[in-house]
Amino acid sequence: MGVKSTEGIVLVVDKRPTSKLVEPKSIEKIFKIDEHIGAATSGLVADARNLIEKARMESQINRITYNEPIRVESLAKKICDMKQMYTQHGGVRPFGSALIIGGVNDTGCRLFETDPSGALIEYKATAIGSGRAIAMEEFEKKYREDMNLEEAMELALDAVYEATEGKTTVESVEIAVIDAKTKKFRKLDDDEIVEHVEELLIRKPKEEEEE
Repeated sequence: MGVKSTEGIVLVVDKRPTSKLVEPKSIEKIFKIDEHIGAATSGLVADARNLIEKARMESQINRITYNEPIRVESLAKKICDMKQMYTQHGGVRPFGSALIIGGVNDTGCRLFETDPSGALIEYKATAIGSGRAIAMEEFEKKYREDMNLEEAMELALDAVYEATEGKTTVESVEIAVIDAKTKKFRKLDDDEIVEHVEELLIRKPKEEEEE
């Protein structure tokens, strides 16, 4: 999930293990691209990591060449160009991964979704993966353009909760923010995630009862 607020970008993912034998901490779906950009992934893990490394490389090339951080839109377009190229040549296959790329630059907070075909769409709030339709329905109902960072995080967690049919746990959630003031990417630590998820698990059942 990715949500844009007046104070920055929030990225939240559900990373439930496919087996109880999998160590949850070994699963990573949110990545730092540059100081001011992060990405959430869905789909084939190896393809996603390849795209993340490509994004990091493009970001550093821009810094070295122009002595400034890459714009979020420019980076998203470069990744989409690469994805699209892999759909039209023999001997290669399309990337089996979708990305949400979010960040903050001099034009403000930007949030983009890229699909395996190379299509690029900017969103105020979006989701990728198996629960996308349910999450988007939640965003349609509750998103406001004047949301602060905390409210955006609450909305993103609500969408994860709905998309997973209430199977959200502290271990299954990964959260990152890019603050509009500092223009810095930061992943929430375990204690912060526990606080937010426990609040979610108390609040959502109450809301459902009231409905």
